[in-house]
Amino acid sequence: MPIDMSKSKITTAIMQRLLQRSTLAIAVATTMVVGINLNTMPSAQAAVTTADFSGLVQQVTPAVARVNVTKTVSEAELAKAQTAELLRKFFGDRLRIPDQAATPAIEHAYGTGFFVTDDGYMLTNHHVVAGADKITVTLNDRTELDATLVGSDERSDVAVLKVTGKKFPALPIGDSNSLKVGEPVLAIGSPFGFDYSASAGIVSAKSRNFSRETSVSFIQTDVALNPGNSGGPLFNQRGEVIGINSRIFSGTGGYMGLSFSIPIDAAMDVYEQLKANGKVERAYLGIYPQDIDRNLAEAYNLARPQGALLTRVSPDSPAQKAGLKSGDIILRYNDVQIMEASDLLNLINRARPNDTFRMQIQRNGKQSLVTGKLSDASNDMQSQNRGQQNNEISLGLALRNLTPEEQVELASDNKTGVLVTAIEPTGLAARSGILAGDIITNLHQKSIKTVNDVSSAVSVLPKKGVVTIEVMRQGIPGIIGLRIE
Repeated sequence: MPIDMSKSKITTAIMQRLLQRSTLAIAVATTMVVGINLNTMPSAQAAVTTADFSGLVQQVTPAVARVNVTKTVSEAELAKAQTAELLRKFFGDRLRIPDQAATPAIEHAYGTGFFVTDDGYMLTNHHVVAGADKITVTLNDRTELDATLVGSDERSDVAVLKVTGKKFPALPIGDSNSLKVGEPVLAIGSPFGFDYSASAGIVSAKSRNFSRETSVSFIQTDVALNPGNSGGPLFNQRGEVIGINSRIFSGTGGYMGLSFSIPIDAAMDVYEQLKANGKVERAYLGIYPQDIDRNLAEAYNLARPQGALLTRVSPDSPAQKAGLKSGDIILRYNDVQIMEASDLLNLINRARPNDTFRMQIQRNGKQSLVTGKLSDASNDMQSQNRGQQNNEISLGLALRNLTPEEQVELASDNKTGVLVTAIEPTGLAARSGILAGDIITNLHQKSIKTVNDVSSAVSVLPKKGVVTIEVMRQGIPGIIGLRIE
């Protein structure tokens, strides 16, 4: 027991000394922390300072307008669209909803637009005005003007409107290519009908691609966008338009921190073509590229994941005529380095028919140069439509027969079919949701084995109504309703 007590006293003395040392250490550490915070506080505050857009909002607001759209639809179509969107989340593209008797109804929609010339030309989104029977714009002084649709392009989601008048406050156009990630940006629009709402954020990323349905790479921001913002301008700090607000990434239908805008450089190119010709001409190469990951980079002896790997080259396409083959890796296109497949697609989408191209490729471990000339996408989509007369229906797509290897793969599902190689943006097929890469196995209850079978089936389609097209998309069968009008 005494030993225990003596041990207890010694332990207490040791603890007291350790406590004193700990207290001193804490005091020193605290002093050091405070000192560091004081020295770094000014730069930290500068880094998080939010840009003041108050003056800019007053300056640019008169050039922004609310776009009001009136559409004639049926109640059945409205209900079917809502049901399809809900059920498709669970069943995907396999879902098919039968048509019902339609009762005409009036649907009112809205979005945002802005002036790009002082004589009344405006930009907005294609999806804002698609199917509109009447379009008006409401200015910030509550003046309402009738608008004419000059042209609309689904693939870029850009539409051009024209109102009668002069001396409108046109906005200055900036350079979206000079944008930097982290740069402050401002959006003005009519979210949920609340006109002239301003929201700000930063550029989160550039060159975002979603699918082959669009022909532009988007600017990603964290600017709060909601339904009604579509078609509105995205500004830099100098008050220049650098994008058109187009879509959000959401699981709820509302803002979740990811917003996407069309770069103004691409939008103005579409604007000029729509204004001059009422349509957009696009170049065609005839390739199916994919990204290269770490494993593929090692397999192809690349220093790092880079380039666009060609998984397929369309027959009789500019790519095939230039000598490109499946398995080639495109490393540079017209002296521009290709890091991802989207880089290549963006360059082709911005090109014009008959433009020449020069590619640095890698094949079987060796690099070489390939040259050629792009063709007109609309001309290359005529293979399915050639020879059609007597007002025969045009689906607006290009087809080819399956290769023997592709037929074997499809035969595992006891099906045959033809491959959709390209889609005309404004054609019946595009409006019905058919995509390039789909395999059509049945059209209007007729089995499809060759391109000629499609022509035969098209020749007996009704002039009005809905017919079915059975497709295979990424190995999954589905049925699409094709509305003929």
